[in-house]
Amino acid sequence: MDSKVTRKAQVTVPVELRRKYSIRQGVTVVFEDSSSGIILRVVPRFQDLIGADAEKVELEQTLRKLDEMRLENRH
Repeated sequence: MDSKVTRKAQVTVPVELRRKYSIRQGVTVVFEDSSSGIILRVVPRFQDLIGADAEKVELEQTLRKLDEMRLENRH
């Protein structure tokens, strides 16, 4: 698959890869420089990192718990 760089240095990710890696508007990607060229990586959403319990716990509840744990570790 290939894509051309536009005049504004933008590149379109081919639809097959967008679907495969769930790349859509608002998704963050990272460009990494490697010895073999540029690597494009999708930054996972926090919700995707919650794991097996993702369906059992609300995102807001998880974020509050993390904030509490951070505060406990500061002191």
